[in-house]
Amino acid sequence: MKLTESVSIICLSFQLVVIEIIYENIERLRKVRGITKTKLAKELDISLQGYRHIAYGNVRLDVERLQVIAKFFNVEPAIFFNTELTENVIKELLLKKEISKT
Repeated sequence: MKLTESVSIICLSFQLVVIEIIYENIERLRKVRGITKTKLAKELDISLQGYRHIAYGNVRLDVERLQVIAKFFNVEPAIFFNTELTENVIKELLLKKEISKT
């Protein structure tokens, strides 16, 4: 195998991992916020089936759609690329929920 082929395989693998992280983080945030797939699909102006394709990684998210999702959740798009940042947002949300209960 040539070096260029190896680099291409590594780049593709990296892209797939990043894409998976984005999808997982969107779903985690959606669930913590208590938002249904139907509601998020409506906000994105797509069908529920269309959202499912996004959630399962069958369709790539473009930058514009990722920005719409981030705006809906009132977060920066960058948090979806980093599990730690997403976890911090989730912790803040859970803390706010606990405080509002008291």
